[in-house]
Amino acid sequence: MVLPGVGGASRLAAACSIVVIALLGIVASTGAARADFRVCNATQALIGVAIGYRAPAGWITEGWWHVEGSTCKTLIEGPLSSRYYYLYAEDAERGGRWDGPINMCIAEREFKIVGVSDCIRRGFQRAGFQEYDTGEQASWMVQLTDQPAADGTAAVTGAQQ
Repeated sequence: MVLPGVGGASRLAAACSIVVIALLGIVASTGAARADFRVCNATQALIGVAIGYRAPAGWITEGWWHVEGSTCKTLIEGPLSSRYYYLYAEDAERGGRWDGPINMCIAEREFKIVGVSDCIRRGFQRAGFQEYDTGEQASWMVQLTDQPAADGTAAVTGAQQ
């Protein structure tokens, strides 16, 4: 690139400035941290995932997100609005599941259910969800694994993203 009326050293400085400005633009557009609730599947199987959370309308459960093996899926986009989130997942290929002690409603097909009581009477199924205390972080990630960690912790782990 030759800039009119600019000498050799000045041309180099001008070119470097353009490159630095371009790189800052790329970093600004791609390097910003995303705030969301993500689930990562560290297995090789297809997993179906449901999430529960408190909303102004009451308790909500939603599903199913299909998370392929060795991939991640965003369940809630944007900054998290609740401190506690609840997760239930099923291995679509081998029949295993990641669950917990908190009962909430699910359905066989895609769903968004308001309320967590009387699941069966209302025509839904009941499943045990695992609670995640996000500590009011803006984002959170849960990793589903085949085996418990070496320290004996559960196969489902959550962490600030």
